This record gives sequence, C-alpha cells and structure tokens, in this order.
Amino acid sequence: MMPARRALLAGPFALLLPTGARAGAQIEEPLADAVRTALAAAVADAAPPRPRFDKVEERLAYLRWLGAAGEKLKPRKAEHHVRIEFLEALWYESRRAGLETALVLGLVQVESGFRKYAISSAGARGYMQVMPFWARQIGDGDARRLFHMQTNLRFGCVILRHYLERERGDLFMALGRYNGSRGRAEYPNMVLAARRSWDIKA
Repeated sequence: MMPARRALLAGPFALLLPTGARAGAQIEEPLADAVRTALAAAVADAAPPRPRFDKVEERLAYLRWLGAAGEKLKPRKAEHHVRIEFLEALWYESRRAGLETALVLGLVQVESGFRKYAISSAGARGYMQVMPFWARQIGDGDARRLFHMQTNLRFGCVILRHYLERERGDLFMALGRYNGSRGRAEYPNMVLAARRSWDIKA
C-alpha cells in the first residue's frame, strides 16, 4: 500500500491510539461510601452557566483573561469558537472545584497537550487524562463520556480536588497521586512549570 494511502486510511483512527500523553495512571483505590457519594454528586452532569459577575471590573478582568488565554492557546486550537468554549468550560470547572485556573491549564498541557481524544498507554482519556475506572466508581459507568469536553474537565478537577484533600493541601503530593507517581518530582515539577506559563494577569 502506498504511504499516502496508508496515512489517509490511518487518519480517522489515529485519534484512538495512544498519543504519548503523560498521564498516568491514577491508581484505583477503595473509596468510603461517603466519599464516593460526594464525588458522584460533584461530577453530576450539568452544563456550566454563563459566568455572572457582581462588578463590572470582575467581568472586564475575566474578558481580558479569556482574550489573553485564547491567544496563547491559538497554536493548539486554531478555531476561535473551540478555544473560547474550552476556556470557558475550564474556567468554570476549575473555579467550581476550588482550583486555580492556571494550575488546571498547566495540568492539561502536561497531561494531553490540549488534545481532546488523547489516550495514554495506561488508558487514561481526554484533556485531563482521566482513568476509566472513575466512570465506574463515581459516574454512570460509561467511560466513552470521558472524551466529552466538559465531562472530562469536571472529572479531572473533582479528582484533583479529592487528591488535594487526601494530601491535606500538599499540591506536590496531590499532583503525584493524580499522575500515579506519588512522591516523585518529575511530574509535579512539569505541571507547576506549565502553571507559571498560564498565570495570566488580567
């Protein structure tokens, strides 16, 4: 088969293959019933509302951030409406989980390179490289939904918040747990470096 034809045939399926995503492999651990119930409630499906601000200055700061982050993301997401939809959802889900937006952007950059359909060698999926067992533990059991943008961002943010609470606020250890490399420096250092690059002053 000619190389060009092979490339054309592979194209539609390339997204389904492992893509060198860094994530790992959050480790499946037993959850107390109360924790499972709380996490399940936290990922319950609801579309993010349009942001509302009490003060004009807050809205203007958000719009400046959206514009600056959109420009920075342009090399990875060429279509304007796709970039804005992604950033709006990520901003909402990070705030909802009580996480820094720059931290979540840094984590997505390291985990998937902003690829919606990224799959790691361990089977982690989507932007935030969520392991399929989470869909069974706290979702509806359908791991395919982890490729849905908002679902993936919500699961990832809720899981990172859960790990932060398990590690009593120690971000370094929580990031290691998220990646399945708890106690090792490489992954947390990469995410924290990426976070600095997304710390956009609005």
